[in-house]
Amino acid sequence: MNKKALALLSGGLDSILAIKLMLEQGIEIEAINFLTIFCTCTRKGCMHAATQAANTLNVPLKIFNITEEYIDIIRNPKHGYGSNMNPCIDCRIFILKKAKDHMAQVGASFLITGEVLGERPMSQRRDSMFLIEKEAGLKGLILRPLSAKLFEPTMPEKEGIVDRSKLLEISGRSRKPQIALAREFGINDYPCPAGGCLLTDPGFAKRVKDLMVHNSLDIENLRLIKLGRHFRLSKNAKLIIGRDEAENKLLQSMTKPKDIIFKLKDHQGPFSILRGSIDKDLINIAARIVCHHTKLRNDIEVRIDYWEEPSDQATTISIKAAEREEVESSRL
Repeated sequence: MNKKALALLSGGLDSILAIKLMLEQGIEIEAINFLTIFCTCTRKGCMHAATQAANTLNVPLKIFNITEEYIDIIRNPKHGYGSNMNPCIDCRIFILKKAKDHMAQVGASFLITGEVLGERPMSQRRDSMFLIEKEAGLKGLILRPLSAKLFEPTMPEKEGIVDRSKLLEISGRSRKPQIALAREFGINDYPCPAGGCLLTDPGFAKRVKDLMVHNSLDIENLRLIKLGRHFRLSKNAKLIIGRDEAENKLLQSMTKPKDIIFKLKDHQGPFSILRGSIDKDLINIAARIVCHHTKLRNDIEVRIDYWEEPSDQATTISIKAAEREEVESSRL
């Protein structure tokens, strides 16, 4: 009887509890985490959350960065998007297929997830869960300890590997049952209780759509749209303005040859990048929008330096900040 399982571990409370319930039954667990650029679990990142959780649970963890492959799913999800740019069903199928391959490598006989029936509107409906496990080729092999009693018994339950009577029947979006169970287990540190994905955020989704429309959806641009304020100035030109000192430094590290860089001449202000096909008119528009995002927006004239990377020879212009309407019309 193979009592080894592979568990999906996000670092969130649900996946932690699912693994803990299995460890209580003497199941050997190996954990896996699929990392993408869209994770919003903690400021330190999802890899940190999963690693911390694995250490707490004392289970081995393997982390895979799947961003490159995942971009293709975003471009054309078979089952469509959620409320924004989140292809939740296709995402889940993709991840479970990856997990299935890893199950064979580590000799696990079934898969553990922290899914809760009805917790998420798109991928955790009963019909969606059945569709996902069928398309992933894992029918009967996915055990969801938190909601197991609300489903037909899985293979490990039927074969007596897992005691079904010790599994749970949690459903819905309330976190109270999980929080109570965590307290029971003495689990107090769960920085990512419900998980998170930037693709569900309306603002970020708008930027992703813009990249798709302009055929520039790649990892470099996805990293860039996580930073600063973004403005579409033409079909082939974008402006990015840092929001604070930390973002200014990050944007400075991401400049490319031919980028136009803007900085205030005599005052502190945002580091800004104009990228794409650029002419004099676009430089003036960008400079006015940059000025709008400074404390000098109401001044008659603002002196601003700009230069083309990698040159350090700046041109200084005096310009008046753009009006709010002009700024908002191009904001992403």
